[in-house]
Amino acid sequence: MGHAGNLPQAAIATDESKEPSSEELPLEYFPDGGFSAWATAFGGFLVQFSTYGYTISFGVYQDFYSQTYLTNESPSTIAWIGSVNAFLFEICGLISGQLYDRGYVRQLVIGASLLQAISLFMLSLAKQDQYYQIFLSQGVGSGCAGGLLYIPSMAIVSQYFHKRRAFVMTFVASGACLGAVVHPIMLNNTLNGRLGFANGVRASAGLISGLLFIACFLIRPRLPPSKGTTNFLETANKCAHDPAYIFGTAGCVHSGFDEAKLIYLIRLTIFAIGFYYPLFYLQLDSAMHGLSKTFSFYSLVIMNASSFVGQLTSGVLVEYFGVPAVLTGATFCGTVLLFALIGLRTLASVVTIGILYGYSAGIFQALWAPVLAVLSPDPSDLGTRMGVSYAFMALGGLIGPPISGALLTHDYIWWRGAIFNGLGVRASSPCKWCLGVGDKIPSILISNKFLGIPEDRVPTT
Repeated sequence: MGHAGNLPQAAIATDESKEPSSEELPLEYFPDGGFSAWATAFGGFLVQFSTYGYTISFGVYQDFYSQTYLTNESPSTIAWIGSVNAFLFEICGLISGQLYDRGYVRQLVIGASLLQAISLFMLSLAKQDQYYQIFLSQGVGSGCAGGLLYIPSMAIVSQYFHKRRAFVMTFVASGACLGAVVHPIMLNNTLNGRLGFANGVRASAGLISGLLFIACFLIRPRLPPSKGTTNFLETANKCAHDPAYIFGTAGCVHSGFDEAKLIYLIRLTIFAIGFYYPLFYLQLDSAMHGLSKTFSFYSLVIMNASSFVGQLTSGVLVEYFGVPAVLTGATFCGTVLLFALIGLRTLASVVTIGILYGYSAGIFQALWAPVLAVLSPDPSDLGTRMGVSYAFMALGGLIGPPISGALLTHDYIWWRGAIFNGLGVRASSPCKWCLGVGDKIPSILISNKFLGIPEDRVPTT
C-alpha cells in the first residue's frame, strides 16, 4: 500500500492538490518487482482467468444450449446471452475505470468477485428451456461482474511496474487465454457428462469463486487515489484530441481529428463484430459438420490454447518487427481465416483454422491494454481512458454474435456468417494505416520499442 509520504521529494509537487503525472515520477518510484508487485500481478492473472476467460468460452454454452438445454430458441436468440455478457463486460469499464481512478480498487475487486460467484451459482439453478433465467444470471449478472473486475486488474499493474510494465500486463492478460483453455475442457466434460448442467455449472462456479477469493487478498493498490476529481467527459474529450491515444486504440492517425474520431468509433466497433464469431460458433460449427463429439469439444480449446501462445510470444515479434507490422499481419491473418470458415469440413481444417485464428487473436489481445497504459500520460485518468476504449468494442460485441446467428438460421447456413464477419473485419483492418504510419514510429529503448510508442510519451526522470 502506497502513501504520499513514500514519494521521493522530487516527485512531490508543491501544490498538494495536484497528483504527479507519470512524466514527473522518477524511475526509482516504481519498484518493478518485489512480493507485493508480483502478488498483485498474479491476482490480476487470476481475475482474467475467472472473468474474460469465462466470457470467451461461451462457445461451449452456445453449442450446449442449441442442441440440449434451450432447443426451442434460435441460434441468434441464444447468442444474445453471450453477446450481452461481452457487452456488459466492456461497457462496465466506463464505471469501473472511474471508480479505479478515485481509489475504489479493493471495493471493486471484492464486490465484483461476489457478484460473479453469485451469478454463476444462480445460473446453476436455471431450469431447462427457461431462457430468461439463463439470460439474467449469465448474460447480465456475470457480464457486469467481469466488466467491473477487468480494468482494475489490468490498470493496477501500472502502479508497480515501469520498465517491465508491458511484459507484466501481457502476463496478466494471458490469464484470460489460459482460462479459455481450462473452462471449455471442464464445462464440456461436466455439462455433457454425469454431473449434468446444474452440478457442472456449480463445479465451475466453485473453481472461479475460489480463485477470485485468492485474488481479493493479492490485489492491493500501492498509490493513493488522485486528489483531483476525474471528470469523465473531460477525459473522453482529451482522448478524442490525443493523436497518440487514437493511434493506440483505433489504429489510425489522420490530419483531421474529426475524421480520426469517426474512423475510431466505426473501425473499433466493426472489428469487434467479427472478432467474436469463431469464439461463439467454432465448436457448434464443428459439431454440425459431423465431426466426432469428443473432437468438437476440444475445437475451442485448440483455438484458445493457440491464443495463449500468441499472447506470450507477441512481445518477441513486436521487438523485431514493431507494432504496425505485427498488428497488420495478425489482422490480415484473422480476416483470411474468417473467410476460410466457409470450407470447414474436416478435422484438419478445424485444427488449422483454430490454431491460426487463435494465434492472431492472442496477439491483438496482448497488445491492447499495454498500449493504452503507455499512451496515458496522466495515471489519474488511466482507468477512464481504458473504459472509453473498451466501450466502443462493446457495441460490436453486442450485435455481432446475434447477427451471425440470424444469418445462420435454424438450417445452419455457415457460409453466410463467414462472409459477413470476414467482410466486417476486412473493413476495419488497420493494414492501410499501419503501412502509412509505420515509418513514423521511432526505434527507442527496449521497453518502449516493445510497443512502438512515440518518444514524446516516454516518461523522463
